[in-house]
Amino acid sequence: MNSTPRSILDAIGNTPIVELSRVVPPGSARILAKIEWLNPTGSMKDRMALSIIEAAAASGRLAPDGIVVEYTAGTTGISLALVCAALRYRLEIVTSDAFSEEKRRMMRALGATVTEVQSDNLRITESLIKEMIETSRVISERPGHWWSDQLNNHDALAGYHSLGEEIWTQTDGRVDAFVQAVSTAHSIHGTAEALRQHRPDLHVTAVEPAESAVLSGGPTGAHKIEGIGIGFIPPLWKPDEVDEIIPVTTSDAKEMTRRLAREEGLFAGTSSGANVVAALQVAMRLGPDATVVTVMIDSGLRYMSTDLYAAPA
Repeated sequence: MNSTPRSILDAIGNTPIVELSRVVPPGSARILAKIEWLNPTGSMKDRMALSIIEAAAASGRLAPDGIVVEYTAGTTGISLALVCAALRYRLEIVTSDAFSEEKRRMMRALGATVTEVQSDNLRITESLIKEMIETSRVISERPGHWWSDQLNNHDALAGYHSLGEEIWTQTDGRVDAFVQAVSTAHSIHGTAEALRQHRPDLHVTAVEPAESAVLSGGPTGAHKIEGIGIGFIPPLWKPDEVDEIIPVTTSDAKEMTRRLAREEGLFAGTSSGANVVAALQVAMRLGPDATVVTVMIDSGLRYMSTDLYAAPA
């Protein structure tokens, strides 16, 4: 037995992939879901958090005694808190009451200092996200602070190359389409970039909230799908690398999330439900000989204080 001590960071990645059965109608392509809530903090963002912190430390942008600063809906902040705790960096997070209480508690539990920006009746809007960004920018100007600035951080993309490689290996190279919701756009582009090294003609579908379908050319608006749909075009969004964009309503995303729990035993967050709503549309078009892969982005445990699982079963 290997007795070498290991870090919690070694547990990031290599998550399982499962096939959906009961929510997929006959005649559709098979849909596989990567179970990213089995990363240490319960979300895929552990991959990008480790990537950006390691790259910043290696380049000297983040000093050994530096303080990391970031704005977040919570998922990225939790992942950064884990990585910073393991690597002994301090962390200052800017978030909002628009996002679940569990996320804010978990960031604090992992040692982060959390500043909350008040929302308009818990709605996720462009103005809220931009106020969070500006608040974190101001904090980052203090001595010894380093702003990870996830929306503009190119190092985050590389964190998802492993996700694409794992999907390729776990499907034995049988993947025709990849479906993923968009926030910063790092996960959809990083994963697709790795998959297209193996299959250049991979079909890539982006998912966004229908109430704020800015990627599709619609107006900005308020929605309640946490972690995606920032209300404006992400700076590192690459439209030429995406084949289509499917808007999904908050109500449809929530209903599918509840169905995944009841019918598939997959206990996920709302953005995962949105992914499956869109993946079903792609799967019905492609037919039974194809394989569609999507992502269970984070765990439903993060949303127990919200109305996501409060509806009658």
